[in-house]
Amino acid sequence: MIRLFKHYVPHAVLLLGFVDVVLLLCAAEASWVLRAWQIGMAITSITTRIGPIITFACSVEIAMIAVGVYGLDALQSVRFASVRIMVATALGLIFMSVAAFVAPGLTLWRSNALYAALLAPTMLTLARLLLGSALGSEAFKRRVLVLGAGARAARIKALADKPGAGFVVCGFVGMNNAEAVVRGAIHRDAIDSLSDHVVNLKASEVVLALEERRNALPLQDLLRIKTTGVHVNELSSFLERETGRVDLATASHSWLIFSDGFSSGHFLSTIAKRLFDILASLLLLILALPVIVLTAIAIKLESRGPAFYRQKRVGLFGEEFDVIKLRSMRQDAEVAGVAVWAQENDPRVTRIGRFIRMVRIDELPQVWVVLLGKMSFVGPRPERMQFVTDLTQQLPFYAERHMVKPGITGWAQINYPYGASLEDARNKLEYDLYYAKNYTPFLDLLILLQTVRVLLWPSGAR
Repeated sequence: MIRLFKHYVPHAVLLLGFVDVVLLLCAAEASWVLRAWQIGMAITSITTRIGPIITFACSVEIAMIAVGVYGLDALQSVRFASVRIMVATALGLIFMSVAAFVAPGLTLWRSNALYAALLAPTMLTLARLLLGSALGSEAFKRRVLVLGAGARAARIKALADKPGAGFVVCGFVGMNNAEAVVRGAIHRDAIDSLSDHVVNLKASEVVLALEERRNALPLQDLLRIKTTGVHVNELSSFLERETGRVDLATASHSWLIFSDGFSSGHFLSTIAKRLFDILASLLLLILALPVIVLTAIAIKLESRGPAFYRQKRVGLFGEEFDVIKLRSMRQDAEVAGVAVWAQENDPRVTRIGRFIRMVRIDELPQVWVVLLGKMSFVGPRPERMQFVTDLTQQLPFYAERHMVKPGITGWAQINYPYGASLEDARNKLEYDLYYAKNYTPFLDLLILLQTVRVLLWPSGAR
């Protein structure tokens, strides 16, 4: 994997993205040539059309990232990827059509749109048919040697066995007699030199997955392995990189303290994030105002009670603030005043409420809270104080998610469906901690783009 702005991107995804950009440029140029040949127009120098070609390639590539073309499902299924590619191409063409009103130089592109809409998806899908087996081969996977043969090592084996894993385990080395969970593991005493064993297996990484590290770490061997250029990693960091989440079962206070991360308070990043929130919230409020008004009227017509409701949520540094949403439940949804998680097919949800929850319209008034500075567009979802109190007692490091400003969308929202149980809260916390630990404007941009996927293909809305 390559680390871009503290976020890991697989080599296969980078290669595929590069191929896609080249093919999009070729598709745009080919559509221009075909159109010119059709109408009998002379083909001029490429410099006269380089602007529209690059704009088309960039807009479709960004749309492909947004709709999940480079996600695990798309990488494993050409059929799945082809559907997302067609949607991304349509979004790119819509952008080009809108941009043509602003940039007159793009006006001529409209006549080429049909050819581009046919060529681009075809070429991109063929590339996946040709490259699919190669991208999933061991050539793009790291060879990992695991020190340990117990339950922690078994977690790595289970992760390696999942489809789309970015690594293969080339061996397990048990460091003591108590570790006997993983079959086929070799005991340390059976190896003359651990560093030579790493070389013989052609391992590019060694992961420490010991059940008991006291007096068990072969420091001299690890130093020799490290100095030969093989990466040495501990289990928590390895799982964070491979899963995009902080694994609560293996994370410790010392690891969180001494590992890289938690630099979201950087002055320039904070200013840039707040400036974006202000500008984007103002624009979105203007654009969404008619939708909010019409939805509020529909809510009033369907059921008694206010169209909007305020609710106390826990925000930055554990301080409470009022969140504003369009009402999607009956007015008496919580008569006893006790907070209750929403369930699947929740009977308290109205007909209008079910629709606006599915398309996320009920979230639009929160943009006003973003403008006020209590929330951000990207961050952990704010919870009610009752839930926070309970979860802080049951889940380790839960309070640390409040060290960053809460958001409308977030890393957990685009990676995990709606949660309504302790186990769901645990999984979402792992994603929230990853975001808090590895925050950069790049990660914010990636989350905002992939929120489009969640909006187009809603899952888990309740």
